[in-house]
Amino acid sequence: MAIERLVEPTLAEDNLEEERIEVSLRPTTFKEYIGQEHLKKNLQLAITAVKKRNDGTTLDHVLLYGPPGLGKTTMAGVIAHELGASLRVTSGPAIERAGDLASILTNLKDGDVLFIDEIHRLRRVVEEVLYSAMEDYKLDIVIGKGPAARSVRLDLPHFTVIGATTRTGSLARPLRDRFGMVHRLEYYKQPEIEQILERTAKILNTEILPEATELLATRSRLTPRIANRIFRRVRDYADVNGDGIIDTVIAEKALDLMEIDALGLDPADRNMLELMVANYDNRPVGLNTISALTGDEATTIEDYYEPYLMQLGLLERTPRGRLVTEKGRRHLQNVKNVL
Repeated sequence: MAIERLVEPTLAEDNLEEERIEVSLRPTTFKEYIGQEHLKKNLQLAITAVKKRNDGTTLDHVLLYGPPGLGKTTMAGVIAHELGASLRVTSGPAIERAGDLASILTNLKDGDVLFIDEIHRLRRVVEEVLYSAMEDYKLDIVIGKGPAARSVRLDLPHFTVIGATTRTGSLARPLRDRFGMVHRLEYYKQPEIEQILERTAKILNTEILPEATELLATRSRLTPRIANRIFRRVRDYADVNGDGIIDTVIAEKALDLMEIDALGLDPADRNMLELMVANYDNRPVGLNTISALTGDEATTIEDYYEPYLMQLGLLERTPRGRLVTEKGRRHLQNVKNVL
């Protein structure tokens, strides 16, 4: 049975309150956006050039990829704000038919930004409609059925598509080629996560001591969304069990309660590594086998477990399967000794 995860880097679909708070914490300008400096410089240059030309051209289509929770949706909002454009948000799974996409596209205005999250999950028939829309700003639709059917080409306003994906390899090549700018979002550095936590504390009107900020940053998996989620849980603990001020004692107790260890691993991470070691020792384990052991989907393991564990060097991906490294084994033993 899958273990519920606090450090899940995605937003819960049915948790409207979490989504509301998440939106309130998002920066709206490049100046407010912490981290991803190389990406910001490239985008700022492109946006400045478009605004300086002022000849009706729009920003090239942008593809943002990388692990979840690193700020792809936030960056889309920043781009739209810096362009002075309206942002329309949708996702790949939400666009079920070509007609759904046609409805979205025909309601856009010149200069608008269309953000498509999980763009790798677009249906092929929808992708094919998007090709000409992105390249020529034309929409090909078929009217009627059978022998009387005819194709009509409609003009579309000039707009910019921003696509976000955790799996660039799943994108069709023709779709990838239509993005003029392709950028990867990297895991954040600890000082950047500390800055994000300090900003969150100010927005939520919560006092946190520098030592506690550093502690939370080390447990946040170098991911802003997880950092903010942990911060809110620790704030709740401080309000109930203290005076509302987050210090290292309060932070440690809250993190112990949440079972988040010194590297930011939660029970689900450790459970997966422990099952691999207990059942297969030093032998590589196939992805489907790990899925059967943990009760999680194989894609969930690939997208949400592996990236951070591999970043830390706790898990290795070999041609024959996944392998827990010696560092991973030592960490599991250290956690057992602490507990």
